[in-house]
Amino acid sequence: MKDMLIGIDIGGGGLKTMIVSLKGDVMGSASFDLHTHSPHAGWSEQDPADWWRGVCETVPRALAEAGVNNDRIAAVAFSAGAHTPVLEDAEGRVIRPAILWSDARSGAEARELQERYGDEILELACNRPAATWTQPQLLWLARHEPEALARTRRLYVAKDWLRSRLTGTWETDATEAVGTLLYDGRRGQWSDRLCEMIGFDPLLLPPIVEPTSVVGTVTSQAASQCGLAAGTPVVCGSSDTSVEAYGAGATTAKRGTVKLATAATVSIVDTEPRPHPSVINYPFVVPGYWYTIGATNSCASAHRWLRDCFYADSALSGSQAFELMDLHAAEVDAGAKGLLFHPYMQGERTPHWDPLLRADFIGLTFAHQPRHLVRALYEGIAFSLRDVLDALRSQGLDMSEARIIGGGSRSAVWRQIVADVLGISIALPRVTDASFGAALIAGVGIGVFPDEAAAVEQTVSVIARHEPDLSKQNLYNDLHGIYKDAAKQLFEVNHRLSAIGNR
Repeated sequence: MKDMLIGIDIGGGGLKTMIVSLKGDVMGSASFDLHTHSPHAGWSEQDPADWWRGVCETVPRALAEAGVNNDRIAAVAFSAGAHTPVLEDAEGRVIRPAILWSDARSGAEARELQERYGDEILELACNRPAATWTQPQLLWLARHEPEALARTRRLYVAKDWLRSRLTGTWETDATEAVGTLLYDGRRGQWSDRLCEMIGFDPLLLPPIVEPTSVVGTVTSQAASQCGLAAGTPVVCGSSDTSVEAYGAGATTAKRGTVKLATAATVSIVDTEPRPHPSVINYPFVVPGYWYTIGATNSCASAHRWLRDCFYADSALSGSQAFELMDLHAAEVDAGAKGLLFHPYMQGERTPHWDPLLRADFIGLTFAHQPRHLVRALYEGIAFSLRDVLDALRSQGLDMSEARIIGGGSRSAVWRQIVADVLGISIALPRVTDASFGAALIAGVGIGVFPDEAAAVEQTVSVIARHEPDLSKQNLYNDLHGIYKDAAKQLFEVNHRLSAIGNR
């Protein structure tokens, strides 16, 4: 009896495999830590071979935790952070490490593309050039590592390369294609014009399929390495934010999602793209919809940094240290005694789109302790998300409730702060992992659910709600105003500091 689905997600800090029943119960899961390499300031790279090792380690452990044999797996699907390019040569060998969305090295190339073709790129690709996208990254490679591009015969993005280890096939979905900034989002096809701008051969780009398309089955060779049964159907999947929003229950227009993960995001589902320099547009996994998204680059990554700086010397494990930080944040009153945090640890995306911005704590006094820094970090990321929501609202998008997902959503304190700062109701789904949404996509792909909406209706539920505390609204409104003013005053300072740091 094939009554289980598997979703596999490549996150910023780890890979996760989840086994889900057809009722939406998580039967087993396992995680594998991933190391991000930063050989130079602003660089963020991962070795794709680590992703495959993660699959080979986590699939058997998840099966063991679920207490099921691999012959009960009906299908598997994948997700990952969007538009992370993997280049292969003619022999199928990976040419260089994968450049992540958080990598800032192509900032100069992005600015050049914006100056020369900005309006045209926005019209075709539905997004503005920035260092996060594949197009500027490929232009950087053309200038600094031309031999790598000369050897390239196939371009994958992360989840598609990993999936190809199971099937040996080469394809992607429209969400990932838009993320490369080489795809005509309105016409639904690769754009010769966008490729021409950087001198890239469009024949190196994969065929486009639906996220729910069955693209192949697990080969015998792959089965012998990773523990899945040969012949198991493999479904395309999509980018992590798309499947997370879907798996959280945001399946129709005007549904919103807040994500507290390596990066933090706000997204709203709509029936069409909303091209604008301040926001990001992607096709959604549910046919006929798009989602518009804004992001702050550093969320859980900044949270982890604070733990390592101020809580690493305790006898607590990593997870216990996070729990202590959460308790400390709850002990501190709103506003953290006048302490503000700008979470620009890796530059910033929405609404500034500036890779040279830097993080800061403003307002430190001798009265502040590490617990105040934790509270200020929670609030600072929430303020950055309010900047994102304001950018979405300026495009005519809004929501009164958002589903909250990502690792940070486990904190009830942080969820309430987000509700208070954004001024909206926050709902926590029973399962918030991207791997869960990927598993549902696998089920839709093989027909165990009649469509995407039915899969969510049968499996997704809300376990907690947070309403905004009106008594804190004036304080947070004042603090957010100071937060924005201080950020603007420090832009030039950040640029000067970045110039010194990059010498």
